[in-house]
Amino acid sequence: MSDAFTVEVPVRYRDLDPMGHVNNGVYASYLEEARIAYIESVLERGDETFTSVIANLEITYRQSIELGDDPTVSLTVTELGTTSCTMAHEFRVDGGVVATAETTIVHVDPEEQKPTPIPEPIRERIREHEGLEASA
Repeated sequence: MSDAFTVEVPVRYRDLDPMGHVNNGVYASYLEEARIAYIESVLERGDETFTSVIANLEITYRQSIELGDDPTVSLTVTELGTTSCTMAHEFRVDGGVVATAETTIVHVDPEEQKPTPIPEPIRERIREHEGLEASA
């Protein structure tokens, strides 16, 4: 993931479980921070103008993150469908991968709450940033 979009996520005291590790559920919040930053930076949109829902989330934990660590979350779009896209993520501390994740988000019409095609200008920005080929 050397060319992946990467953000720093601060570890807050409230993120910790009783053992002093970042709670496993907090990793999803860190993914959300990275996804929102991607939407704002790459898609040049506010989160409220790119309405989506998580259809799938998988996280594999390799090593704990603790208070005092400076984790980063990287993401890259690996699949771009008509209404959805799949993102691969890496959590890193001191350059080492401590967890990986994959999310699939589905673009939805905010009024109908149903899947709707990702608008072509957004698709083009994703393809350009990720180096993806346009589908035939």
